[in-house]
Amino acid sequence: MIDVTSTAIARIDYDEFARDLEVTFTTGRTYIYRGVPRTVYVRFVRAPSKGQFFNEHIRDRYRFNEVP
Repeated sequence: MIDVTSTAIARIDYDEFARDLEVTFTTGRTYIYRGVPRTVYVRFVRAPSKGQFFNEHIRDRYRFNEVP
């Protein structure tokens, strides 16, 4: 899991085999986004604004579940 500097996102993790992207927000809530290509994950980690990248390239594009 990678801790990131962001006002919205605290941590990012990726399971390359399953193509699952795990995003923990600064609120403490964690979601798993399914079927995310590795290229999107790499771009997300490198993005200067994690929140903006998430909103433009991940939110509403992939199935997701909240981690209880």
